Amino acid sequence: MMSEMDRREALLKQDGYIIGLASLSLINGMHFSPYFSFIAIPFGPILREYGITSPVITFYLASLIVAVGSVIVSGIPAAIFERLTGRQQTDATSMAVWLGAIFLITIPSFMGLLSGG
Repeated sequence: MMSEMDRREALLKQDGYIIGLASLSLINGMHFSPYFSFIAIPFGPILREYGITSPVITFYLASLIVAVGSVIVSGIPAAIFERLTGRQQTDATSMAVWLGAIFLITIPSFMGLLSGG
């Protein structure tokens, strides 16, 4: 059984992974990401049908969809890893798999950032 200090240490490690996941997903949601145009272009006419014509709102919502979508898609390898290893709870190893998956998804966004958008 884990002591209280061991449990707190494990939670602090997971917090670092969550911060990394959030940071990489935000990079994925920015306008220089190649995934952004795949969402923003068809999303604009859909929003206009609902009376939302502001390009700023379209930009922010498309960015949010890409960021959240990247977290969801990168969680699939971590979930498969947990299933294959029989883990009952998410631990630091599972979070590392999740962070690695989102990093791989974010590489094209880093390239877009380095090339100037």
